[in-house]
Amino acid sequence: MRLRAVALLSGGLDSSLAVRLLQDQGMEVKALHFYTGFCITEHKRRLGLKREDGSPYVNPALRATAHLEIPIEIIDISKEYFDIILNPKYGYGKNVNPCVDCRIFMLQKAKEIMEREGYPFVITGEVLGQRPMSQTFERLMLIEREAGLEGYVVRPLSAKLLPPTIPEKLKWIDREKLLGIYGRSRKVQIALAQKYRLEYEQPAGGCCYLTDENYALRFKEALSKEGVISRDDLMLFAVGRHFRLPLSNTKLIVARNEGEVNFLKGFKNRYGYAYRRDGKGTFALIKGKPTKEELELIAGIVSRYSKREPCEVFIGIDGEESFIWAEPLRDETIEGFKIVPERGVKYGA
Repeated sequence: MRLRAVALLSGGLDSSLAVRLLQDQGMEVKALHFYTGFCITEHKRRLGLKREDGSPYVNPALRATAHLEIPIEIIDISKEYFDIILNPKYGYGKNVNPCVDCRIFMLQKAKEIMEREGYPFVITGEVLGQRPMSQTFERLMLIEREAGLEGYVVRPLSAKLLPPTIPEKLKWIDREKLLGIYGRSRKVQIALAQKYRLEYEQPAGGCCYLTDENYALRFKEALSKEGVISRDDLMLFAVGRHFRLPLSNTKLIVARNEGEVNFLKGFKNRYGYAYRRDGKGTFALIKGKPTKEELELIAGIVSRYSKREPCEVFIGIDGEESFIWAEPLRDETIEGFKIVPERGVKYGA
């Protein structure tokens, strides 16, 4: 009987190689991809953004499984993931990334599928020492123990540096054909990708907004100013230019491209909004109750990011509508309201 396993597959290089190494041993693999809502590449794809060469973004996991020729199940955990982000048992990494809790949660979900469908173990692309929070020896052992999978998590890229797993002890897997990679260098992985002709696009730091410094600053600023983080906030931190108005504590989120315009319009039924009346320009979401003076500020900011032209701005808040003729606000004035200075923004266009 051919052996089978499930694999946690992000679509990045490491998880793809982990699958490929066990395929070389005749393993039948099913990929599990967990949708959290925080994958940068997938978010750009949903916004309809393009790469610098004009090509579209594609779902990294779907792309990887097409190359690997394996089936994939995409599991939406975005609602459950909300509590993990706000209340991580093992804390955050450098930014607001609850990596240890994240891995435990995903492995728990994988265990449910394993037991239901009869898969005997799970494969991951984790590399010992690659990430300081979640991939130390102690943390790797903690994660599989907390997930109820002690001895049943195979990490092909670093297997020779870790205790033999049960599948190795039972000779389902030839341990000698696995690797002993340690640390952040990806030279071995890149060489293997060339050997297997695998395409990949994710950076070594991963594809998660929660590890991004600007995202984390927006998260912490909102928690400090508003005292609470909502599910909407977790999505909105990833888009637009963010401003905090001084008198009312209102937040203004201004779209940077057409994809973000369409995305922010999806929140019109829950928040106030502003846009150039003739439709030629950006779209801004308003979270809060701005003062009359701040309505003028909002109009000036919208004018600035709508072709830098004087224009009439429509503002709608709680059913009340107003039209304000505005001159583009000067950049040095706007800078004082920005929550995060845009130092080479990572999020996209």
